[in-house]
Amino acid sequence: MNDLYDKIEEAISYIRGRTGLKPDIGLIFGTGLGGLADRIESPVIIPYEEIPNFPRPTVMSHRGNLVLGAIGGRTVAAMQGRFHLYEGYSGVEVTLPIRVMKRLGISVLIIASAAGGLSPSFRIGDIMLVVDHINLMGENPLRGIIDERLGQRFPSMVTPYDRELIRLAEKIAREETINFVKGTYVGVMGPSLETQSETRFIRQIGADAVGMSTVPEVIVGIHCNLRILAMVIISNVNMPGDMPKHTLEEIVENASRAAPYLERLIERVVREINPI
Repeated sequence: MNDLYDKIEEAISYIRGRTGLKPDIGLIFGTGLGGLADRIESPVIIPYEEIPNFPRPTVMSHRGNLVLGAIGGRTVAAMQGRFHLYEGYSGVEVTLPIRVMKRLGISVLIIASAAGGLSPSFRIGDIMLVVDHINLMGENPLRGIIDERLGQRFPSMVTPYDRELIRLAEKIAREETINFVKGTYVGVMGPSLETQSETRFIRQIGADAVGMSTVPEVIVGIHCNLRILAMVIISNVNMPGDMPKHTLEEIVENASRAAPYLERLIERVVREINPI
């Protein structure tokens, strides 16, 4: 895994050849949630395909750009689209951009995605602040990595989601009258959606929402010593015994309708994070 460090450095060298910006906040926008990146001030837009060693997104709702610029006076690096294990990439490949953003200078990582709700009290369009997660992906992106330059071998995952950032997001959501809930996210491999029995099992082990991303990036973010805030739009609600067949188009449409609220929340969080 020593070549991972070299791959990171190669990507960094290319990006720094394109811009001298040094971001302190990293953003990841998932399904239907790339709109805030379009409002970044003085953007430097670098397609993933131009960055050495970056994967290529294969999901139609992921645009595939790294955007560097400013939001509210803070310098950010935004992933306009992300990568998934179900696309055939390894955990190391999926999370390489996190390590690149860390080397660019970020100390905070904000992750946005869509997820299926598992709580009967959740409604489509709710924003869930993630307070913990369960990894059912059958993969850990740190597997095999022993390069101490990248982080310690056994990072603690006791509190992967930054409590101060969660409190800030709660405060802003109340001020903006944005519907929000808090809960535990479970990551599954995908790309098939869950059966009724799987949904029942996932609810029974304590999860409030289920998705196919986020967990690998959070694990590597902790490995990189980043402060992390993750928020998901509840794009559908799954109740065992009464589960309609959901389509990707439906999920993207539901996420897109709620996206302006999440983007407004993220924008204010970026502006109001304490100086780093």
